[in-house]
Amino acid sequence: MAESFKFELVSPERLLISEEVEQVIIPGTDGEMTVMASHAPIMTTIKPGVVTVKPVSGGEQRYAVFGGFADILPQGCTLLAESAVPADRLDRAELQKRIDDARHKAEHAEDLDERSRAELYLHQLTTLEGALIPA
Repeated sequence: MAESFKFELVSPERLLISEEVEQVIIPGTDGEMTVMASHAPIMTTIKPGVVTVKPVSGGEQRYAVFGGFADILPQGCTLLAESAVPADRLDRAELQKRIDDARHKAEHAEDLDERSRAELYLHQLTTLEGALIPA
């Protein structure tokens, strides 16, 4: 049995999970990362994606997150998400609205930096859509 650590996923609306886990896979902006007990301390920003949690009790839980940041310490990990929902409860219409809004921002950006940020966010959202919603 792997060593466990405390993981919390918090959104502005509520605490989604707070329990002992064996590992958490988070979508960092610099790449996906696996967090396990005794991980080196780090703070990272989170891009839209899927957080996969492996609780000590067994099984696997998945959450869709829409940005935020994670504070990782050897004894635990706290992920503060801008917005988060259990993956099996993701509202397809809400995700499509986010994609449409991002597409609109990219098409109507006033400068190159704004367009680049909007296109990156649009790409992240469509990747999330592909990961969660079967074709």
